[in-house]
Amino acid sequence: MSAHDRPVLLAMDFQNGIAGDEAFTKTGVLERARDAVAAARDSGIPVVWVRVALREGQPELAETASFAQIAAHGDLDEAHASTSIHETLERHEGEPIVTKRRISAFTGSDLEVLLRGYGTRSLILTGVATSGVVLSTIRQAADLDFELTVLSDACADRDEEVHRVLTEKVFPKQATVLTVADWAKGL
Repeated sequence: MSAHDRPVLLAMDFQNGIAGDEAFTKTGVLERARDAVAAARDSGIPVVWVRVALREGQPELAETASFAQIAAHGDLDEAHASTSIHETLERHEGEPIVTKRRISAFTGSDLEVLLRGYGTRSLILTGVATSGVVLSTIRQAADLDFELTVLSDACADRDEEVHRVLTEKVFPKQATVLTVADWAKGL
């Protein structure tokens, strides 16, 4: 982290329709992400919430969009309760919510503009799923020259082996990978 950097914690896809699924609630990822959010707040690190949502009727989706298969699994309309941040994470009033239109936190959103406004060069990533939003965002953020930290236990995937391979073998090539406890100790 450089002297003029204002790091930001990204809490990605912790919305009712995704993180509320039993595949994620049983892992404890919501509680560890809540701990990461609390540690960020205590250290003056802004928390930015990222959700995926589409306009009514999903006009963003071309017939050929691979994302259409994901959108078909649940209600992703912007106004639907499934796109609200999961209550376990205790979002505070005034913390920005970025709405994305695809898998990466950057695609179809104003996230990069918001981060530049904060003066951010370092991102701390949390989210579900590891093989979805976290992987897509880390790749795009690395291409945008952000310094990256992934909080491995504040991320989860439906496939535990995929999560393990990504956090142990893939992500360390582009990011520092830490647990929430180890990251919080360094704040």
